[in-house]
Amino acid sequence: MSIRDIIEGKKQWRAHMARVKALPPDYQVVYKEMQRYYFKVGPVDLLDGSLLSGIVDFFEEGVADGKGVLELIGDDVAAFADELIKDSRTYAEIYQGSISGKAGTAEK
Repeated sequence: MSIRDIIEGKKQWRAHMARVKALPPDYQVVYKEMQRYYFKVGPVDLLDGSLLSGIVDFFEEGVADGKGVLELIGDDVAAFADELIKDSRTYAEIYQGSISGKAGTAEK
C-alpha cells in the first residue's frame, strides 16, 4: 500500500463520516453502534466492501422519507446488523475456528 493509497483512503473515510454526521442524532447513534459492532466481530471484507456506505445510503433514504431510524430497521438493532452480514465470513468465526481446531472456519 502506497502513501497515496493511504491518503486517498483517509479522504474517503472522512467523506463517509461527514455523511454520518449529517444524519439526525438517532440515526447517528444507531450507525455508530453498528459500526462498533462490525469493527469488533464483523465481516472480513468490511473495509473493502460497501456495507458501511450502503447503511448510510439506506439511512439517508429513511431521513428523506421522514422516518425514524427504528421505523426503518425495527426495534432490534443487533438483529438488523446480524442480518446484513449473515452470509459473510466474520473475524468472530475465524477466531472461533482457531480455538476449536477447525482450521479457520466455524460451523454455523
